[in-house]
Amino acid sequence: VQLVESGGGSVEAGGSLRLSCTISGYRVVTGCMGWFRPAPGKGREAVARIDRADATSVADSVKGRFTISKDSAENILYLQMNSLKPEDTAMYYCSARTAIGCGYRPIDYNAWGQGTQVTVSS
Repeated sequence: VQLVESGGGSVEAGGSLRLSCTISGYRVVTGCMGWFRPAPGKGREAVARIDRADATSVADSVKGRFTISKDSAENILYLQMNSLKPEDTAMYYCSARTAIGCGYRPIDYNAWGQGTQVTVSS
């Protein structure tokens, strides 16, 4: 399984970015996928996840601003980020769980991308 993120960059506060995660060796329709970013003192925290039934959830800190989605035909995972804040500055990682089930913890996922940097200036 190979995951490659793209779409990161530098924006001003209030701006938008859309992250993409291109997946090979795994079908997005088959399981759980998520976006993570580092959290101080906590390792990586889940920003958003989407399961095989397309049910989504996002962290409280990004609720109403970030949306996770997937294109099953193209096998791509997205994270639409609107109303960005300086505290959203981080490396964002795409992840996949190839086993049955879903989760919110990094340990629940067994495939990771290399990350894409998002920097939000005030």
